[in-house]
Amino acid sequence: MTSRRRLTLLAVTIAAAPLVLGGCTADRESATGSAKKHVAAPELAVTPGDKARDVPVSAEVGTVVKGGRVTGVRLTDDKGKQVNAEPREDGSGWVPSAPLQPRRTYTAEVTATGDSGATTTRTTTFTTMAKSTKPQITSTLYFVGNRTYGTAMPVTVAFDPGIPKEARADVQRRLFVKTNPPQPGAWSWLEDGSQVYYRAPDFWKPGTTISVRAGLEGLPIGKDRIGDAERTATSKIGRQVSLEIDNATKQMTVLRDGKQIRRIPVSLGKASTPSSSGKMVIMEKHERVTFDTRGEPDGGYVVDVDDAQRYTWGGEFIHSAPWSEGDQGNTNVSHGCANVSATAANWLMGVTQVGDLITVKGTEVELQPGNGWTAWNVSWDEFVRGSALPVPPGLKPAPVSPAHPGAVAGGSPAPAPSVSGR
Repeated sequence: MTSRRRLTLLAVTIAAAPLVLGGCTADRESATGSAKKHVAAPELAVTPGDKARDVPVSAEVGTVVKGGRVTGVRLTDDKGKQVNAEPREDGSGWVPSAPLQPRRTYTAEVTATGDSGATTTRTTTFTTMAKSTKPQITSTLYFVGNRTYGTAMPVTVAFDPGIPKEARADVQRRLFVKTNPPQPGAWSWLEDGSQVYYRAPDFWKPGTTISVRAGLEGLPIGKDRIGDAERTATSKIGRQVSLEIDNATKQMTVLRDGKQIRRIPVSLGKASTPSSSGKMVIMEKHERVTFDTRGEPDGGYVVDVDDAQRYTWGGEFIHSAPWSEGDQGNTNVSHGCANVSATAANWLMGVTQVGDLITVKGTEVELQPGNGWTAWNVSWDEFVRGSALPVPPGLKPAPVSPAHPGAVAGGSPAPAPSVSGR
């Protein structure tokens, strides 16, 4: 979705321009001298319908125009206060900037203008429903405001329970991403509907500002549930940093702006607890964290570790492991994490950023979809097949993509469900 100018729903009055006729006229017009050609006004339909009741608080002003375009919208509440909103890119509606209030009456006045300058205005008055008692679907936006993220940072929204397939298009239409400078992208759902990711065909350009809105409060989802909340955030993209880990060499290559700046020996997961191979993203950074694997297969230990960076929900981290420094670079002894020396782990914390790409190759198992923010672990063609709405056919990766995404040190997004450590 491209960056677009934020608008306020204000009445717009267009003065009809005088009709100018050129060239020869029909014989009938010649006979009458000043006969004027009939100017057809555009056809305009507006939703919600007039006098509609029990309208969801997530409602927007829908418009369908034939023979023209919408040139003015004014939405006011029952106290005469104007409601701020912005138009959809496809012109199909105007979306209030915040959820409407329950049990309130709103009036929308919409004007459409035809190519000839003729106008049509429609007015509709509707009343929103009382606060819903239906169970909510809990949403989590893994994109926090006022941060600096890496260039592989996907916008991730998680749902509990997952969104059923038949409701995903409605939910996706209420997820908005703006980028400055413009760098359009697409949404893609996991098969179980538990997460949806947004990314561009190529990694984000350093310096890009990304604004996100998940306008789900009060949104009907399926037959018996509603959305839980309105969530927004704006953050920036930092410089490029990426990590490449090769199980064959037991080495991590650290790249900045595509150039190697360091190689670090690692010890990955041993045969019984192998590390995942695939393209992952740094999700959290912790100066100190406790791994508690009691109750998990091949677990049963509790240990404090320093300088830990998570990249899967399953508990895979890069972290300081002074106890395995003798094995790093030659033998895999971990429970799935990437063990590095205390010195290297501390150095990495000052170089990496949440949203940096980590590529691991050559291990015994492949990364599973949804085990972390896995938006980059598939091709663009496969990614867009997961969208519940049409994706513009011209939205494709550039012929030469940036080779190594990433960024520099900074914060982390909302807390993850649990810390297990491997």
